Amino acid sequence: MPDSEKNSQAGGDCILFSTADWDAPYLTNKQHTARTLTRLGWRVLYVESPGLRSPKVASASDWARIWRRLWRGLCSNVIGPWRCARNTWVLSPLMFPFKHHWPIVRSVNQSLLGWSVARFARKRGFVDPVIWTYHPFMLDSVERLPHGPLVYHCVDDLAAVPGIDKAMIDSAERELLRESSVVFTTTTRLLEKCLPFNLNTHYFGNVVDVAHFGPTLTSNTSPADIEAIPHPRLVYHGVLSDFKLDFSLILAVVNMTPAWQWIFIGDEREGQRNEVISQLREYPNVHFIGYRSYEELPSYLRAMSVGLLPSALNDYTRSMFPMKFFEYLAAGLPVVSTPLDFIPERSEGLEVGGTPHEFVAAIARQLQRGRLTANESRAYVGDNTWDARIEKMLDYIRPGTGFDHSDGWCGNSKGRSNE
Repeated sequence: MPDSEKNSQAGGDCILFSTADWDAPYLTNKQHTARTLTRLGWRVLYVESPGLRSPKVASASDWARIWRRLWRGLCSNVIGPWRCARNTWVLSPLMFPFKHHWPIVRSVNQSLLGWSVARFARKRGFVDPVIWTYHPFMLDSVERLPHGPLVYHCVDDLAAVPGIDKAMIDSAERELLRESSVVFTTTTRLLEKCLPFNLNTHYFGNVVDVAHFGPTLTSNTSPADIEAIPHPRLVYHGVLSDFKLDFSLILAVVNMTPAWQWIFIGDEREGQRNEVISQLREYPNVHFIGYRSYEELPSYLRAMSVGLLPSALNDYTRSMFPMKFFEYLAAGLPVVSTPLDFIPERSEGLEVGGTPHEFVAAIARQLQRGRLTANESRAYVGDNTWDARIEKMLDYIRPGTGFDHSDGWCGNSKGRSNE
């Protein structure tokens, strides 16, 4: 094996089971975790999502996704996982896409995935790899693979996603929780959900790539398509999903603030047809500029006045810690949010409004205070960075170590079984 592919002494080997494809347009915890582990000296096999729900027969987008996954899965199994970066490989599972709830289908899919993972581990000499999973349906695929600790990183309430078989997800997640060596959650609500099934469960909120968003604090340039839009500019970036965003609230506050410019960076969720979004598109002070890549986002946030989290309040969002919270702060944007459950943990740089009038008043306060200074941004973000968070998680994963997080935003002493 070439020296460049061997582990550094500081790292190890990791097989990461994701619920997102590596090249998905919107970066998630999964890609960031894999990138950070690699940066810290680990070798990572990133296993793309085999899917959480059965496709809709009439959905063209579902069929396109099926053929794409089948083709990528075939390539991964014939050629092998593709190398996307130094010491990082991506495996696309070759799986039967229908009737996931049938035991025979689940067994065949897990056998195929387990064979692909084991073959790669042997070829690359992975030694007792840490199994780091975001996906509940993977236990059978590593059953015969010699491995180290099993880590469940719970970042969403998957059973609350529309179109998901809730009973099947809940059952698989409970089994995974019981089998896991350690569990991490991104909200206290998820902590409370997981803790009864695994006492070694710990809370770590979402964090930010400061090196990526921080330089906007000293930049004076704006994208050309934003310069013609007057101030103040209020921004939301991400998937425009109507089970995550409260578009009725947004419509109400837009009607109340004709002089404010509302800018939405992102596309609607696949298959979604939301009438309120269609209405919002008719307003001259509302701008849907479409998807912008992760690389472009900092320059767009630099041109904005306030970062928005106008989240709907439902079973899914109550367990959500939006990654964009710290991204806004790192880019110098004060934040306004609806009252999500993660908010009581921290308030610097944040205003909250639950009704249209409260939301407008919160924005007005943030506009009055202005963008964050570099010192404020650094203070509000603190050590909530990817490297710091993963290092703290690794303290729980490495045998014989512990870490006191009781006084920090990233960690929470609640529920530790090793203290």
